Order: sequence, then structure tokens, then C-alpha cells
Amino acid sequence: MFSIILPTYNNLEYLKITLESISKNSKYKHDIIVHVNEGTDGSLDYIKSKKIDFTYSQKNLGLCTGVNTAAKKAKTNYILYSHDDMYFCPGWDTCLENEVKKLNTDKFYLSASMIEKNSGHIQFDAGDNFLDFDEDKLLKNFEDICYFDFQGSHWAPHLIHKKIWNQIGGFSEEFNPGMGSDPDLNMKLWQNGVRIFKGLSNFKVYHFGSISLRKKKTLSVNNGTRTFLRKWKITPTFFTKHYLRGGVFSDNKIICNEYNGPVQDPVKNFLYFKDLIKCKIKLLISYFQ
Repeated sequence: MFSIILPTYNNLEYLKITLESISKNSKYKHDIIVHVNEGTDGSLDYIKSKKIDFTYSQKNLGLCTGVNTAAKKAKTNYILYSHDDMYFCPGWDTCLENEVKKLNTDKFYLSASMIEKNSGHIQFDAGDNFLDFDEDKLLKNFEDICYFDFQGSHWAPHLIHKKIWNQIGGFSEEFNPGMGSDPDLNMKLWQNGVRIFKGLSNFKVYHFGSISLRKKKTLSVNNGTRTFLRKWKITPTFFTKHYLRGGVFSDNKIICNEYNGPVQDPVKNFLYFKDLIKCKIKLLISYFQ
């Protein structure tokens, strides 16, 4: 039904949890493609042993290139991109199936509600890491954890029609290793006419927000905010606020607005122009940094 794209970089124990949750908690069989960066922790051998389709690079190509490389092998009409540290709760694929059937368009961006111990949309403690993850506790409680469909979804895991994915060229690789790639993807979707940015309350994933016990690895971090600003002449925050009407982080929690239909063009009022001027000042400053 869906082509699930999973980039991974020496994160075997979390990758196992993600893949096993998809296997156990899906109604349908899905087309899974993993992009393995390096794979020196045994993840490449694991993927081969499970006979899961994959792409591979000896060096870390970065999230954007990894996802784009794997997505070229997608066999279905829908690209579902996910991180490699998310547990998919039961009912996730029927929720997406029902939502797609209701839509009379290929131009949509649908994403999950994230459950995390200390942040996310929903705060619930099922463990910090793979060592203390309490799967039974999560499965007993996830259906009773209430949330709502929300406006301005702009993060993984997300579902996009493959036709639209190909039209926008997937992730922009100038954002490697990945910071700022999500809002850039959403801006490209906006430019392509997408106006449905919807988070689904019944598509739930548990995200391991604490990574302190993961295998340490050296990662370069790109300045995604600056790259986005120079490319689009506005900040990611401005885009999320005025275009997507999306959620904001407050007290370590994502505060979202309830979904009320496709988003409209920005309301160009005093607040819009005030924030826009701030963007232009930040843009100017960025060239002197």
C-alpha cells in the first residue's frame, strides 16, 4: 500500500523497534526501503538478513540524500518517510488509508501525532530509549490517549503522493545532513499547490525523544534555518506561522491548532508585515555571519 522510506545511520536497536512495529501493527503489507548510511553497527547485515529492500552508502550521505536515494525504488503511489526511532502504533495504516480515500486530490501532506515522554504532541511515558521501552504499557494505553486532527503538519512521519514527491524533487540536498529539510519540503509543496497539511490523531507513533543512551556518533550539523532563510527570504517560523498555521513549541510541548480544512493564503495584516520585516533583517544579518 505505502512505500515506507527509512534512512538510518548506525542506529540498529531503534531501527529494529521501528521495523518490528510496522510488521506487527500494520493491516497491510507495505513496500519498505531502508537507506543504510555506513551500517558499521550491524544494521546493514540486519537488513539483509530480514530480506528488506535497501540502498546503501559506505559514508553518511545525510538524511536528504539518503531518503531521495531510497525513494527512487518506491513501488507504490505513496511515499511515507519516517525516522528510524519511531514505534508505529496499531491502526496507523488504516487511518491513513481512510484519510486518503476521503480526499479528492493527490495534493496533500498527512502526518502522525507524536507520543513522547517529555515533549511531542502527547506526553506519555513508555520509556526513554530501547533499553527501557515498555511496549506493553504503550499498547494498553495508546487508544485512550486522546488528541485531535491538527492544522499545519510539517514533520515526519508523513505521507505524500509519489507524483507530487517527484514533481518537487523530494528533499533538497543542500539541507544535508537534514536540519531545515522539513519546512523546505513543505514550502516546495506549497509552491506546487498543496494546501492540505493535516496531522492525524489516530495515526500515532511513539518517538524516542531522549537519545542520550544511543551509540555516540560524530555528526556535522547544518544551519538549516539560515539555508532556508537565504533560499526563501523568510524564516521557517514565519512560514509555519503565516502559511501553515502550524504548531509551536511551548514548555517542551507542541501546541497545535485543530484542523479546519485546507489552509488559505497568508492574511497580510499588520502582524504579517511586522514579522516579515524581522525576516528581512535576519536575512541581511545572515550574510555577515
